[in-house]
Amino acid sequence: MSGLLALVARDVRIAWASGGIVNALAFFLLVTILFPFAVGPDTALLARIGGGVIWAAALLAALMPVERLIGPDAESGVLDQMSVRGFSMAAVATAKIAAHWLGFGPPLMVATVLAAGLLGLPAETLAAVELGLLIGTPGLAALAVATSALVTGLRGAGAVAGLVMLPLAVPLLIFGAGSIEGGVQAVKLLGAVSLVLLAGAPFVAGAAMRGSLE
Repeated sequence: MSGLLALVARDVRIAWASGGIVNALAFFLLVTILFPFAVGPDTALLARIGGGVIWAAALLAALMPVERLIGPDAESGVLDQMSVRGFSMAAVATAKIAAHWLGFGPPLMVATVLAAGLLGLPAETLAAVELGLLIGTPGLAALAVATSALVTGLRGAGAVAGLVMLPLAVPLLIFGAGSIEGGVQAVKLLGAVSLVLLAGAPFVAGAAMRGSLE
């Protein structure tokens, strides 16, 4: 257990030290800054669609560090070391999901407050968006780690990761945006999708990582 906790702490530290999280958050805010210029200064329109814009920007920002979640550890031998120490690759994947969410989820929710101000979202809409992100971003982190494991070692892994991750993230995007005005039922659907991803991603990622070690 201590080895997995150390892996989580190390991954969070690397994510911030490498600037990957900062770049993702900057991209997220840039999208929300530019969007009003594209649709015009209609305050009512921005307030109506702003929540969906935030979810789409969050999805694209989450895609940015995907290539670096598993690949560097596979190349440097960290995964081999964890395997030799008796850790299952599914457990390692779970630790990486936790680390990716800790490094990405809470900062994204803080940045969402700034994005809501730029889009003119009312307080009740902001609260609904934050609740949806709290429920949905763990599933997004799980999907990102599984995608990273699947594309590790492939040429042009970044482009392939986008092709793999974006279609699979569509349910999260749909139910996340729908939870803003869809009430309790939409929030439950978002939670169900996120839970399925959290339950399945460690095993998918673990199998992919075991394959990379052979």
